[in-house]
Amino acid sequence: MTQLNQTDFQKLLEEGNYLNVPKVGDVVTGKVIGAGRREIRIDIEGIGTGVVRGRELFAESKEYNNLTPGEEVQATIIDRENENGEMELSFRFAGQQRAWEELRRLFTTGQTVQTKILEANKGGLIVRVQNIAGFLPVSQLSPEHYPRVSGGDKNKILEKLKSYIGESMDVRVIDVNETDEKLIVSEKSIWEDEQKNVISQYKVGDTIEGEVTAVADFGAFVKFDALEGLVHISEIAWQRIDHPRDLLSIGQTVKAEIIGIEGSKIFLSMKKLIKDPWANVNEKYRVGDIVEGTILKVNPFGFFVELDPEIHGLAHVSELSQEPVSDATTISKPGEKMSFRVVSIEPDEHRLGLSLKAVDETVWKKMNEKEEVKEAVAEGFSLPKAVEVETKNEDQI
Repeated sequence: MTQLNQTDFQKLLEEGNYLNVPKVGDVVTGKVIGAGRREIRIDIEGIGTGVVRGRELFAESKEYNNLTPGEEVQATIIDRENENGEMELSFRFAGQQRAWEELRRLFTTGQTVQTKILEANKGGLIVRVQNIAGFLPVSQLSPEHYPRVSGGDKNKILEKLKSYIGESMDVRVIDVNETDEKLIVSEKSIWEDEQKNVISQYKVGDTIEGEVTAVADFGAFVKFDALEGLVHISEIAWQRIDHPRDLLSIGQTVKAEIIGIEGSKIFLSMKKLIKDPWANVNEKYRVGDIVEGTILKVNPFGFFVELDPEIHGLAHVSELSQEPVSDATTISKPGEKMSFRVVSIEPDEHRLGLSLKAVDETVWKKMNEKEEVKEAVAEGFSLPKAVEVETKNEDQI
C-alpha cells in the first residue's frame, strides 16, 4: 500500500465511513480466537482482529476469566489501530457500560439485588453492585441494621457501621446516574414493602405484645409480628422519666397500644394501657396539704419531686425560699426527702405545684390573706398564677 493509499485509508477510518468501521468508544461483539495469560485476540466479523491486553484484560468481573476460543464477547474500542494494525480493545469499559445498563434496569424494575459491603463512613456504607461502587446511606438501612446509638454518638455509629464490612445485604437501586457516576441503594425500601401486608392487619387502637429491641434517649423500639414500632419516651409512663432505660431494657416483653401508623412507621404507647393516675389525683392530694417528697432532679428552674411512684410535682425556684435563689443545689440535692406544701393541682395538664417556703404557716397564711390572690383563685387561676397576678399588681404601685 502506497503512502497515499495509507493516508486515504486512515482518513476513511477517521471519518468512520469505510465498511462502517466503529469509532473509539463503541462497543463491538466478536468471537475469541486466541486466549493467553497476557492477551486475548478477538475476531470482529467484517472488520478485522482486535486484541485485549494489559490492564484492559484484567477486569474485575469474573465473566472474563477462563475465556476459550469460539466464545462470544463484547469489548470497547480504545484505539482503532495499534502498532500491529489491530484494534485495541478493552473489557473494562465494555463491562462498565453493560453494568450501568443493568443498574438502570434494576432501578426501573425495582428488583432486589445482593451487594457486598466494602467500606463504611459516618454517613453510610460503600457497596458494589454490578462492579460499580455505590452508596447505602444510614437512613436507608433496615431496622435490623440501623445503628441505634444513644445520644447519636457519631464515633459509635461509625463503629457499628464498620462491623458490617464484608457482609452481604439485599438492596434496591433508588438512584442511578452514569454521567455523575452516582449509585444510591436502599435496604429499607425492601423492608418497607415486606411490612405492607403485615401492617395492613393492624389499625390504630390495637394492643400488641412485643420485645424491646433497642433503647435510645428518645424512646424504645418494640418488635412484634415481624414489625417494629417506636414508643416515644413521653408514651412510656405517666410520670416523668429521664431516660427510657430507667424503666425498660432490651429483651423485656411489654404491651402497648398502636397510636399511629404512617407508611412503615408504627407509633406505640405503653401508658395508654395503664389507668391515668392523675384522674384521681384530687383524692390523694389537695391544695394546702403538707406532703413529703423525694427530690428526683434539680434544675435551674426548681425541683422535680416524687410524691409517690405515679405522681411527681414541681417546686419552682421561686417557691424554694423567701429569698432569691441563684443556685437550687444549695437548698437540696437529688435523693433527699423534704416536706412541701401543695399549692396547685392541674389534673388535665398532669401538673402539681409544690412550695417549700409555704410550708411555713405564716407564709401560707400571708399568701391566702391577700385579696388580689383570693380574687385570682376565684377566677380559676392556680395559686402560683394567683401569686404572680398579685406580684404584678404590687410592681405597678
